[in-house]
Amino acid sequence: MKDRRNAIKKLRSFVCSLAYSTAFQNPISHYFSLLHSSRDGRNLQEIHARLLRNGLYSNVVLSSKLVIVYSKHKRLLPDSYSVFLHMPERNIYSWNIMIGEFSRSGFPERSIGLFSQMRRAGEDPDIFTLPLVVRACASLGDLRRGKLAHGVAVKLGLEMNVFVTSALVFLYVNLGKISEARKVFDEMPQRDAVLWTSMVGGYAQSGEPLMALAMFREMMGRVVELDGVVMVSLLLALSQLGWLRHGKAVHGWSVRRCLWLDLSVGNALIDMYIKCGGLDWAHRVFLCMPERDVISWSALILGYGINGHVETALNLFDLMLEEGMVPNSVTFLGVLSACSHTGMVEKAWEFSNMMKEYGVPLQLMHYACMVDVLGRVGNLAEAERFINEMPMKPDAAIWGALLGGCRLHGNIEVAERVTRKLFELEPERSGYYALMANIYAARGRFNDAERIWSFMRERNVSKVPGHSLIELNGCHSSTATVASLASETG
Repeated sequence: MKDRRNAIKKLRSFVCSLAYSTAFQNPISHYFSLLHSSRDGRNLQEIHARLLRNGLYSNVVLSSKLVIVYSKHKRLLPDSYSVFLHMPERNIYSWNIMIGEFSRSGFPERSIGLFSQMRRAGEDPDIFTLPLVVRACASLGDLRRGKLAHGVAVKLGLEMNVFVTSALVFLYVNLGKISEARKVFDEMPQRDAVLWTSMVGGYAQSGEPLMALAMFREMMGRVVELDGVVMVSLLLALSQLGWLRHGKAVHGWSVRRCLWLDLSVGNALIDMYIKCGGLDWAHRVFLCMPERDVISWSALILGYGINGHVETALNLFDLMLEEGMVPNSVTFLGVLSACSHTGMVEKAWEFSNMMKEYGVPLQLMHYACMVDVLGRVGNLAEAERFINEMPMKPDAAIWGALLGGCRLHGNIEVAERVTRKLFELEPERSGYYALMANIYAARGRFNDAERIWSFMRERNVSKVPGHSLIELNGCHSSTATVASLASETG
């Protein structure tokens, strides 16, 4: 037993001497290894102190490593920046670390400021710097500085790099400059799946679904690998077009490749089916999803709510709470829409108060639902008072909801006040003129109705027929609404 203890003691002594020898012979490698394996903030600060005592802090490799290790601890980001500022020498690697960490930590303005400082210091950015800066500009919505970064990329001959190009496309797409994004995309000799997906998504988000589908077809022709991200963009485009049959085909394709198991794809399928009129299919997808989040629940509740399936929407809301999900603004929009369909005033107030309990602020769309439900049951004075007490300026949708209540209950006095507000907000919107004229006509005040129509003609406001795009037996047709056709024919 004694021999064994002596053997262990000798082994420890040998290991310690070996470690000391390694640290002495190659201290940079030794401290780099210590920094790399450090997981604790206090331990990291001890190593930092040792570097200062040993005079190794001036080594650019060790100080750069210290910057990146500090930055991995979010609370130590100021320490990381302090090390960076006191570095006797900085290389492109250390600049990129700090620019990237500020961008990722929610300080894009500081990230761009460092980039400017780097340029003034005479350091040229590389293919890793520019994407960080461009994405920081995108998060700030700063097109001017984003274009300046684009100019730097062109000047340095980096604009054809796939990382830089992807960031530029991301910038222009997110700032609504789809034509600029397409120009960057077209100039790229080689395009990866990320670039193609960005363009498909960009067109879909910009309300150009046909261009999104055309881009997708071209992408398929290039045999680019498809993933869940491009499926989400494709489903968004189809939902905008109302193409249910095509949406089902994409659904089948995603099932065959197991992509529907992806949460974002499942949510996109629910959204597509709801917007294409396939509520039953949306519910089937929801039930088959292996995982659901607040977006899944809210999309289905909203779908049932706005389509008048009140009981189903409210039951789903109760189930969601039982599952431990925390509702968001879209969830409450769904249940408030359900309440407005059947004039459930008390229930609507209950949900309005519940929003405050969950810390969900009422937005204009929620106020519009509340006004609509009050208007439907004839509480027009209460609805008008509710609007006047809003903490924000009411928009045309809110006043329009009240005008709809006035038409339903034939209240000309309130309708006239509301119409004056609407004519100020949206003087070119023909629907409000027509609604007020119909309110007058319903009460036998035909001269006043004609006065509204004459006022429209004087302002050159043309009546646009309502229409909808539907898919019947694989054919798409745009149809004017019955109400608009009736009014047009007299």
